[in-house]
Amino acid sequence: MALFTPAASGSPLTARTAPQKKGGNIKAAQALARQKALEKKSKKYKLPLGELAIFTQQLASLLTAGLPLVQCLEALQDQTEDPCFRIVIRDVRMDISQGNSFSSAVRKFPNSFNTLFVSMVEAGEASGGLAEILGKVAGYFESTVKLTKKVKSAMTYPIAVIGLAVALVNVLLIFVIPVFAAMFADFGAKLPLPTQLLIDVSDFMKAWWWAVGIASYAAWWALGKFTATPNGRRMRDSFLVRAPIFGNLIHKIALSRFCRTYATLIRSGVPILRTLEIVSAASGKVQIEDTCEEIAKHVSQGGQVSEVLATNAFFPPMMKHMVKAGEATGNVDGMMNKIADFYDVECEATVAALTSLIEPMLIVFLGVVVGGIVMAMFLPIFQLGAVAGGLN
Repeated sequence: MALFTPAASGSPLTARTAPQKKGGNIKAAQALARQKALEKKSKKYKLPLGELAIFTQQLASLLTAGLPLVQCLEALQDQTEDPCFRIVIRDVRMDISQGNSFSSAVRKFPNSFNTLFVSMVEAGEASGGLAEILGKVAGYFESTVKLTKKVKSAMTYPIAVIGLAVALVNVLLIFVIPVFAAMFADFGAKLPLPTQLLIDVSDFMKAWWWAVGIASYAAWWALGKFTATPNGRRMRDSFLVRAPIFGNLIHKIALSRFCRTYATLIRSGVPILRTLEIVSAASGKVQIEDTCEEIAKHVSQGGQVSEVLATNAFFPPMMKHMVKAGEATGNVDGMMNKIADFYDVECEATVAALTSLIEPMLIVFLGVVVGGIVMAMFLPIFQLGAVAGGLN
């Protein structure tokens, strides 16, 4: 009976094993490189507000069920599909396991957990009602996301139509009108002024379309840089609030966010000066930032919030009287929540009205633009037809 002997170094078995081992090393190196890239990206990962709302609601539910915080985070880490956010949750969980507080752990990831979330976690840790406060934060985030989605869905249609109109006009100017221009050149007659102007614009776009693209990008970049400066932000916010069609909606959204954030923080036990700092940072509007700074100074001197709002034209009279009534009854947060609910309903009504108003306006806009181009190009043909009819 022959005994089995190991294959020699040059046998086919060894030849097959070497490439397999090499391929395994390559896959392991690739996996390690991907993991390092995710680790680096997670440090500055910007978590969408909708995902943060889901995370906060799930964490509040698990804490309410009586699970320890570390075990809650471990469960959320396992079920999270986002690889970057999974690493963030893992690091937060490990930080808490080492004896640090939840607020100090999430503060290390400011792009994933905003200032409002961190401050509410601090308040929850101080009061011992972390689950309840996280539930309130989740409700605030969900209402904010809901309103944002409605506004974005209302803006999608006009932006798409305007973009389509711009593309269509460029196609006509660069490709279609030159054909008509060559045909009109054979006539040898003087063209009508609208036709000549359109042909001149077409010639310019055909020769300098790249310069127009570069100039448009440069103007957009310069505008972005300017609006990033303090004076630029002030001018931008002032213009947005006073814009003819969307200004009223932007104003109501800013008021709703101010009231909702203020009420959520005050109801959770956050000190008023800290509340004003968070409201200012979360507002995104210079007018509210200035108001919060003024309120903080006034409250520090023993004044009330309604006294500052009464002298500020950015806040409507109804809001000023309701805040004053809330201060008189000791229910400022309840009044602020009612104001926020009112402006949320107003925003939804304004979005619906704008949607119904924008559709006919866009149809008229497209008709004027495209119809004007067609009429300008057919004017010479109409004139030739009239001349020919007169000769007959």
